[in-house]
Amino acid sequence: MPELPDITVYVERLADKVQGQVLRHVRVLNPFLLRTAVPPLAQTEGQRIVGVERLGKRVVLALENGFFLVIHLMVAGRLRWLLPGGKPPGKISLAVFEFEHGSMVLTEAGSKRRASLHVVADRNALAAMDPGGIDVMTSDLAMFTERLVLENHTMKKVLTDPRLFSGIGNAYSDEILHRAQLSPVALSKSLKPDQIQRLFDATREVLTEWTNRLRHEAGDWPEKVTAFHPQMAVHGRYGQPCPVCNTPVQRIVHADNETNYCARCQTGGKLLADRALSTLLHKSWPKNVDELP
Repeated sequence: MPELPDITVYVERLADKVQGQVLRHVRVLNPFLLRTAVPPLAQTEGQRIVGVERLGKRVVLALENGFFLVIHLMVAGRLRWLLPGGKPPGKISLAVFEFEHGSMVLTEAGSKRRASLHVVADRNALAAMDPGGIDVMTSDLAMFTERLVLENHTMKKVLTDPRLFSGIGNAYSDEILHRAQLSPVALSKSLKPDQIQRLFDATREVLTEWTNRLRHEAGDWPEKVTAFHPQMAVHGRYGQPCPVCNTPVQRIVHADNETNYCARCQTGGKLLADRALSTLLHKSWPKNVDELP
């Protein structure tokens, strides 16, 4: 799922192309995409784009009549830019937003239709869609700490809870926790002040570094938005060497999500139970990274 760095770059590039331009026409190519009936989508056509914003992991187009188009890409949704006359790609295209100088196409790979489009009538209706997570890039340590210890959950769950923190998902939470040298299963209320400070700094550093990296790589438009990058420290790098200590990166698999971590850097060498493997191996499951073959 595109997270804060990806969405930020989408918003910036989209603003360069459509802010101040008139939205001529919106073609919805899949009936499951549009999740609202009132106000009608047709009332967004002919309206000038007065702003492009990020709302958590959503992209928001602000229109001159006070309406907002809210796009949630979910896991497999992506935005593409076509020059005039360009053809939207095959079956994966869900909607086309047409402007004088080009079109924005919303696509979604796979068969699950999770991406969504909402039309909302005013700023209050838009605010009602906000889960409430704070923007860590503009918050201070006190606000960050308050959200962190609001509930006692694992660090992985806390960081990815949109009610607590805005825009952080599976990929960047792995990178943040590795940078902060904290276990993904450590409980939020168990952290000491120095660990909270380390986590706060790591969160801002990782998100800033990756936003800048993706901004540079995007050029005119981010064509390859993915949660997996070879430059990442641990996310998506199971079995590969940690860039800090060279220990093989480990994983915890739960449902559709995989948490990656370095046992030596983050858990004092302890291997966390992987539901798929530790259940299968029972007593043979190694407890420490040094016991790995």
